[in-house]
Amino acid sequence: MAKGLPRFKFGLWAALAVALGSLLGRGGAIAAPDLAQANPMPNLLRSVPTWRQRQGEDPLDRGRRLYRAGYFADAAEAWERAAAEAGDRGDQASQALSWSYRSLAYQRLSQWDRARDASDRALSLLANSPDREPIFLAQATNTQANLLLATGQPRAALETWERAERLYRQAGDDIGAIGSQIDQAYALQHLGFYRQARDRLEKLNRQLGTLDRGGLKVQALHALGIGLQLVGDLDASREVLERCLAIARQQRDLDEIGAIYLSLGNTAVNLEDFDSAAFYFAKAETTAQSDLERLDARLNQLDVAVRSRQWHQATALVEPLYHELRQIAPSRAWIYSVLNFTDAGIKLDDRQKNVSLPQINELLAQAVAAARSLRDPRAEAHALVRWGRLYERNQQLDIALRLTRDALQIAQGIVATDIVSQGAWQLGRILRSQGDRKGAIAAYREAIQALESLRIDLVAIDREVQFSFRDSIEPVYRELVSLLLDGDPSPPRLLEARQLIEALQLAELDNFLREACLDMQPVKIEEIDPEAAVIYPIVLQDRLATIVSSSRHPLRYYEIPIPQTFVNQTVEELLQALSPAYDNLERLRLSKILYNWLVLPARSDGTLEGVKTLVFVLDGALRNVPMAALYDGDNYLVEDYNIAFSQGLQLLPGQPLHKGRLQAIAAGLSEARQGFNSLPAVKSELDRLSEEFPTAVLLDEGFTTASLQRKVNQNSAEVIHLATHGQFSSKLEDTFLLTWDGRLGIDELDRLLAEQSVRGETAIELLVLSACETAVGDDRAALGLAGLALKSGARATLATLWAVRDRSTAIFMSEFYTQLGKPGVSKAQAVRQAQLKLLADPATDDPFFWAPFVLVGNWL
Repeated sequence: MAKGLPRFKFGLWAALAVALGSLLGRGGAIAAPDLAQANPMPNLLRSVPTWRQRQGEDPLDRGRRLYRAGYFADAAEAWERAAAEAGDRGDQASQALSWSYRSLAYQRLSQWDRARDASDRALSLLANSPDREPIFLAQATNTQANLLLATGQPRAALETWERAERLYRQAGDDIGAIGSQIDQAYALQHLGFYRQARDRLEKLNRQLGTLDRGGLKVQALHALGIGLQLVGDLDASREVLERCLAIARQQRDLDEIGAIYLSLGNTAVNLEDFDSAAFYFAKAETTAQSDLERLDARLNQLDVAVRSRQWHQATALVEPLYHELRQIAPSRAWIYSVLNFTDAGIKLDDRQKNVSLPQINELLAQAVAAARSLRDPRAEAHALVRWGRLYERNQQLDIALRLTRDALQIAQGIVATDIVSQGAWQLGRILRSQGDRKGAIAAYREAIQALESLRIDLVAIDREVQFSFRDSIEPVYRELVSLLLDGDPSPPRLLEARQLIEALQLAELDNFLREACLDMQPVKIEEIDPEAAVIYPIVLQDRLATIVSSSRHPLRYYEIPIPQTFVNQTVEELLQALSPAYDNLERLRLSKILYNWLVLPARSDGTLEGVKTLVFVLDGALRNVPMAALYDGDNYLVEDYNIAFSQGLQLLPGQPLHKGRLQAIAAGLSEARQGFNSLPAVKSELDRLSEEFPTAVLLDEGFTTASLQRKVNQNSAEVIHLATHGQFSSKLEDTFLLTWDGRLGIDELDRLLAEQSVRGETAIELLVLSACETAVGDDRAALGLAGLALKSGARATLATLWAVRDRSTAIFMSEFYTQLGKPGVSKAQAVRQAQLKLLADPATDDPFFWAPFVLVGNWL
C-alpha cells in the first residue's frame, strides 16, 4: 500500500454507496446497483480531493506524487503537461523523462498502446538529444523492458533489462543496476529458465554480501528478497530478508523496517508458515511509520487469521478494520485493500461469524466508484468481479450476471487475462445456476484458456490480489469436467474432460513446484503401449467419475453416484487398514470397495480384455492409494495386471528401456543418521544392483551431495538408485532425500541430475528411491513424489508410498533388478514380479510389505 496518503472524509463515500446499492439486512436481498446513475459519480469524486492540485507545483513532481498515491490517470495528465512544458523550453531530457513516466502510468492502467507510444517517444527523444545523460536513458530503457514483459515479450524484455543494467552502471546508479538484475531473473522465469533465474539471483546475493554502503545494502537486499519470492525460492527469500532486517535495525532505518517485516510476512504466507507470518505482520504494525502502513499490516493479520482458521482473532479484527478503511482516500492500493478485506469478511460470514454483509456491500460499492473516479479499468474490473460474487452468493443471479459481464468486458478490453480467468469462471457458475448449460460451458472454457495462458505467472500473479490454487484454479477445472460429464457425455466431451484432468495435473505440479512444467504434446495410448489401458478416476463433489482409455476401444465413461466426502473417508479408512495391525477382513472389504469403483465397471463390459498393464492417472486423495492392493474378491489387482502411475500421458516420453548399455549410480545410507533409523540391508541391496549392471557405489559417509554430484558428472548412468530415507509432501520444502551430510531437496536434485542433460548425454531411464515415504496426515503428499519424479528428468521413478521393512525392500529390489535384466521385460513387469515374490512368501504376503512400491512415468 502506498505511503502517506492523506485522510479523506467519508460522508460522500457513504452517499455514493447508497446510490450504488446496499444490503437490506442479513439474509435479505441486496438492492440492485444503479449503474446508470454511477456514470456521473466519478466527476463528483474528482471534485473533492483538492489535495491532488498544489499551487505552483512542478508538473513532473506532481505526477510522481500522484503516481505514488495510486492516481495513475492523474499522474499521466501531469506528466503530459510536464512533457509539453519541457518541449517549449527545449529540454529534451526532461521531456523524454516525462514521456517515460507516462508510459509507466499507462502500463498500470493497462492502456498498452498508449504506454508503447509514450515509451517510444521517450527513447526517440533521448536518441536525438545531444546532451543525453545515461541515467535518463537507463530509466527509459527500464520502462520499455517493463512494457515488453507485460505484453508477453519476455526475451526482448530480458535483453532490454540487460541494456538498462549497463546504462545504470554508467550513470553510477547501483540500486537501478541491481533492480535490473532482479528483473532479468523474472524475465528468465517467464521464458521457462527457472534454474538460470535462481542462479542469477544467487550470484547477486553473493555480490551484495561484499557491499559496504549500509542504506544501499538495505534497499538492495530488500529488492532481492522480493525477487526471490517472485521466482519461488522462498527459503532464500526469507534468509535474505532476515539479513536485510538485521542491517536496517542496526542502522535504525525506520522507513524500511516496517516494509521488510511485511515482505517477510508475505514470504511466510507463501511457505504456509502462518505463525511466523502473524508474528511478522504484528511487528510490521508496531514499526509502521504511517497509519496506512499500520492498516496494511492489520489487513495481512486478518488474512493470516482466516487462512489459519483463527476465527475468533479474525472476527475481532474486522470491525476496527472496516472503520479504518472508511477513513482512507481512494487509490488503487485502497481498492485492493477493500477487496482483500471483503474476501476475508465473506469467508467469516460463511462460518456464521456475524460479519456485517451490509458493510461489505457498502465497501464494494465504494471500490467500484473509486476505480471509476481514478479512471482505473483494471481496479474497476477487479472490484466488479468481487461485487458480482457477493450477489451470486446471495442468489441474486440476474444482478450478479450483469456485474460479472461488465467486469469481463473491461478485463477483455485491457487484456487482463488474470481477471478474465476469474470473471469467466464466475460467469460460468452463474449461468450454470440459471440452467444455461451451454453458456456455462463456454464461459468455463474461456476461464480455462485464460488460466492456461497464465501458467508461468500463477505463482506471482498480480502481487496485489493473489490467487489461491485450491480456491481459484483447481475448482475451475473440476466444475467444467463435471458439466461436460453430465448426462450421457459424447466422445468429444469425454476427450475434452480427459484433457482437462491432465491439464489439472499439470497445473497442480506447477503450483507445487512454483514453476511451469515443460510443455509436451499428448501421446495416444496405442502409440505408447497397445496392451495398456489408462484409468482416469475423477473425484467430483457429487460422484466418482472414471474415464478409461485403451487402444482397443473408444473412450469409456463410468460413474458412481457417491459424494466426495464418502470417497475421501473410504480412502482414509483403507490407508489406515493397510497397517499390519488392522484386521485383514476389514482391509479386504475396503480394498474391494475401491476395486468395484475404479476397475470393475471396465472389466465387466470387456473394455480391459487383452490389457496387460493398467496406468492410473489418479486424482485427489486416491493418489495415496497403492492400486496394486485393490481386491476383486479372489485376487489382488497386481496378480492380474502390471501397474503404473502417471501425471498424464502428455508428460510421458514414449521410449522403452534400453537394456544393452545400462549403467548405474547407487548411493545409500545403512547407518542411522539425522534422527532416522539405520537401514542395515542397504549394503546388500546396492551389492545386488552391482551384480546386474556396472555400478558406481556411494555408501554411508561416501554418500554426500557433493560426491553424488561428482559421480553424475563423471558417469553417463541410465539408472540412479538412492537407498535412503526420504519424504514426499504436498509442501515443496518438506520433500527431501537424506544424504550423509544433509537433505537433498527437489530443486537440488534437479540441479544435480541436470548435468547429464547439459552434456547432451543419455537421459536417466530410471530413478529408484527405495526407502522413502509420504508425509503422515498429508492427503496431497503424493504430489511430492510426482514433483520429484518430474524434476529429476528420469523417464520413470520407482518409489515407496510408506516406509517398508528393510529386509523386504532388499528382497524386492533384488528381484526387480533380476527381472529388469531379462530381455523383453518392461519396468512395470519387473515391479509386478518383485511384488508377487513378496506376496508368495507367508512372511511378507501382507500388502504392507509389497503394495507401497509404485512406478511413476514410463512403464515400458
